[in-house]
Amino acid sequence: MKISKEELTMKKIIIASDHGAVALKTEIISFLKTKNCEPKDMGVYSEDPVDYPDIAVIACNEFKKGGYNFGILLCGTGIGVSMTANKIKGIRCALIHDIFTAEMAKAHNDANFIAFGGRVKYNIPVTQMIEKFMETKFAGERHLRRVTKIMEVEKCT
Repeated sequence: MKISKEELTMKKIIIASDHGAVALKTEIISFLKTKNCEPKDMGVYSEDPVDYPDIAVIACNEFKKGGYNFGILLCGTGIGVSMTANKIKGIRCALIHDIFTAEMAKAHNDANFIAFGGRVKYNIPVTQMIEKFMETKFAGERHLRRVTKIMEVEKCT
């Protein structure tokens, strides 16, 4: 089996959480390191309360500097960080719930961020969903037209 150049290149992933998902972030970072990834942890590091919009903005702005394959945002539910991220120009953040949504976030929507909740009880480990997202390629074709339309909405606001 031939290994592609892309598979040999270390994936750079930005990750950030609020106080509601510090433990999940730690678990994800450990997992990413086993998958030839270099996670950049943008905080937070304790369960002291912080405002999730601030965390999402910091991570998304760092991502937009370039050099990252994708980002992962975490809060208590994943809802707040994903809503905030999707307000930032150039960001397409998908709130993932299972293997199917992980696959479709990449294959159909070419998401550049995914979000999870540290207080959510998932049916499968979050790491399996991340792995599915990472191994999925953007399908392009008709989906490219739709992603372009998503990004065009930014010009209307």
